Amino acid sequence: MGHKHRDHSYPPAPEPLPAPVYDNHTHIEPWLEDAILTPAREAAAAAARDANGDADAIAGNADRTDFPGTDVENAPADWVEQLDRAQAVGVAGIVQAGTTMASSQWAAEHAAQDRRMLAGIAIHPNEVPAYVDAGVLDDALVTLDRLAAEDRVRVVGETGLDFHYTEPERFADQIGSFERHIELAKSHGLAMQIHDRDAHREVVETLLRVGAPERTVFHCFSGDAELAEICAEHGWYASFSGTVTFKNAENLRDGLRRMPRDHILVETDAPYLTPMPYRGRPNAPYLLPNTLRFMAETLETPVAELAEQIAATTVRVYGEW
Repeated sequence: MGHKHRDHSYPPAPEPLPAPVYDNHTHIEPWLEDAILTPAREAAAAAARDANGDADAIAGNADRTDFPGTDVENAPADWVEQLDRAQAVGVAGIVQAGTTMASSQWAAEHAAQDRRMLAGIAIHPNEVPAYVDAGVLDDALVTLDRLAAEDRVRVVGETGLDFHYTEPERFADQIGSFERHIELAKSHGLAMQIHDRDAHREVVETLLRVGAPERTVFHCFSGDAELAEICAEHGWYASFSGTVTFKNAENLRDGLRRMPRDHILVETDAPYLTPMPYRGRPNAPYLLPNTLRFMAETLETPVAELAEQIAATTVRVYGEW
């Protein structure tokens, strides 16, 4: 029996939204090697070759080669075409999140070139151990502090905790980095986007212990009604991605229904988490309307009304584009 062919092409564009909205969190940069980690990665790869002859044994968490390339069918030619496609369906702007020094610098540089993009800067929690092992986390945070002063940088993120992919002995490194990102956001008066995977309790405990920034966003909300209650109590925002459309994600829909309408955001987290019915194919900001329409249906709210509400909330969190 033959295997079913998996479609890796970009999905067709949805019908334009009746009111413009913003993609709260996405990644449209090309794959970028993080120069600050290059010496450590080269040393690790050399050690791996010496150990077992496998030059690819050490890829590192920052290896993003699984990003869809421009050779994929119907792929955007570059980041500008990404923004053009999004704008054509009513996505007026994006927040380009940072995960490494390279992607944070890229975000800051390109947000200054196109008014449809705002920049986020951070070291992703899954990248933190590599920065610690290379002895460059302090240097990276100094650079982030400098980038945070730029006008088009409006958010520290994505930062937070991920206990799914990281070994328990490295949790302390993630928590320490998270605390420093929180202080960075507060010192510059910026919003903060949280990556939270299998760490709801620890994320909330850290925010309450250290003191959350005034505008704190749980990006790609992965909780349930209970976490939504906590967010509502403390005035934190929840941003919903394509995962809210997945059949097995009733917990996310429960959280969506519980969140105050003026604290809901929407995102793609592209190129991942493509909404139904295109799950498994490449994601991009132009597919945001699919998620927003699903959210409107779940909330029994007109699409235009929800889009206008989310757009106003997004501007309140990050400022004008």
